[in-house]
Amino acid sequence: MSPPAVPPASAADALNPLDPVWVERFRADFDRLCVDAYDGTFADGVQIALAVSGGADSMAMLLLASAAFPGCVVAATVDHGLRPEAADEAAMVARVCAQLGVHHITLRLTEPIIGSSIQGQAREARYAALFEWMHRTDAFLLLTAHHADDQAETLLMRLNRASGVAGLSGIRAIRDDEFRVFRPLLGWRRAELRAIVAASGAPWVDDPTNVDPHHDRTRFRDLLASQSLLDPVALARSAENIAESNDALETLVAQMWHGRWQDRTLQLEVTGLPREVRRRMLRRAIHETRERNGIVLPVFTDSTNIESLLDALDRESGATQGGVMVQVRRDIWTFRPAPPRRSL
Repeated sequence: MSPPAVPPASAADALNPLDPVWVERFRADFDRLCVDAYDGTFADGVQIALAVSGGADSMAMLLLASAAFPGCVVAATVDHGLRPEAADEAAMVARVCAQLGVHHITLRLTEPIIGSSIQGQAREARYAALFEWMHRTDAFLLLTAHHADDQAETLLMRLNRASGVAGLSGIRAIRDDEFRVFRPLLGWRRAELRAIVAASGAPWVDDPTNVDPHHDRTRFRDLLASQSLLDPVALARSAENIAESNDALETLVAQMWHGRWQDRTLQLEVTGLPREVRRRMLRRAIHETRERNGIVLPVFTDSTNIESLLDALDRESGATQGGVMVQVRRDIWTFRPAPPRRSL
């Protein structure tokens, strides 16, 4: 699909060059992620995809990435069809991309987003559209503009929901999905990114949903802005440390799994395991049983709460969740598809 036509940039529209210190810092942050993900640095000439909404954060990322990797960046803006202004915002991003020599495309969703959890649905649809577009490009990697303030807000929101270690890991710097996703700005503050865009002379837009008090994130953003005791960068580092602990737990669970899971009988031996390890093994066993038996409903994901099921198993009482029945005999948990409910 060809990018939308945009007016050619005039001399009057020329952007100011970025401070090389900003560009070097961005390149260093990106290279650290490459070392973590690929055991090496970025190969020159490889194409990188950017998700650019038109907000100050993503516009800063566009400016930094195009300066750090000239000729190797492509960008997409997703129009969710939720606000009439979105088309003009996408056109604004396209004009800036034209000035930078960056190929740009606007992706419009084919299915309307309706019902509850609008933000969650929009996020899933946005990534699906971006990944589908990336299959038509030479890009192997997607960058998003999540930053330290986003991370701090996420950590506080999840603390307030009594999340466990996995939830408190927050926004991951590297996400493995249909394509790998990098978040190279997690060490940058929102104010820094706005300063970069302002210094360049590039425009940006403020999404009105970002100040809507009906959203939890907006309230936590206001809380952080109204005080000086909590440092968003320190909170973001704490989330990174928790993520490392979560990864270590996942590694240990994976090592223990093969000695405790009986693949033929769908049985799990849990003698002497701490509750957090039992929790992770229980979730994995449910996933294994569902996949083995083709169970797709009811929905069961890594965010599904399994505490009541874990409590029942600790009492040596069988229970059902996610279409899977779990029976207990001493420290052996046996997993089976749950029988169909009888109709009245």
